[in-house]
Amino acid sequence: MQILIVDDDKEIAQLLEIYIKNEGYEPISVYNGQDALTKLHTSNDIGLMILDLMMPEMDGIEVVKQVRKDSQIPILILSAKTDDMDKIEGLISGADDYVTKPFNPLEVMARVRSLIRRSKNKVTNSKPDILEIGPLIINKDSHEVKTISGKVIQLTALEFGVLYLLASHPNRVFSAEDIFERVWQQESVVSAKTVMVHVSHLRDKIEEATDGEKVIETVWGVGYKIEVH
Repeated sequence: MQILIVDDDKEIAQLLEIYIKNEGYEPISVYNGQDALTKLHTSNDIGLMILDLMMPEMDGIEVVKQVRKDSQIPILILSAKTDDMDKIEGLISGADDYVTKPFNPLEVMARVRSLIRRSKNKVTNSKPDILEIGPLIINKDSHEVKTISGKVIQLTALEFGVLYLLASHPNRVFSAEDIFERVWQQESVVSAKTVMVHVSHLRDKIEEATDGEKVIETVWGVGYKIEVH
């Protein structure tokens, strides 16, 4: 698997290359957003992107939006922007995770491993594992979600993980911390904010596909659930 590094700071790119090679992956570095899109469209082996936000020609947020038009590749934002609103904007645009600079390379690689594990975590059973809940049909084997009318809903690996967790335990309330530990498979002090953003984005996609039907409920002060009557 190739991992695409997109950062105009060549020293950071070179540092990440060393750690990525040590994990057994092939790093590819580009130094602006436009080259990142070109590389993605010309290579079939890129399995994850590590992306800076502040770059020449095209910033990282625009890169994420362009990528999400036709790809669900895991995206890890690595940025010097530390404000909560910057993090939320990055996640809402379609990124899967966000790490601030300066960073610990070991933490970055832990996040990379987690994202790759999530994107590959597909059960191979003889019978598809399919859930039908509310207006949705969820196929765990193919990671496909569609409405009863047949409209496909494009989700990132983490969005699918959140939806499948809630759908497979109807009426059960999961706290943001529970969701983060089960879906992201790691601990983080910002887990509640991260889950909130992903749930919000997930809701928007579901409501757009189902003409406004609300599937995921918020239990204020507790967490989230999918209610089945």
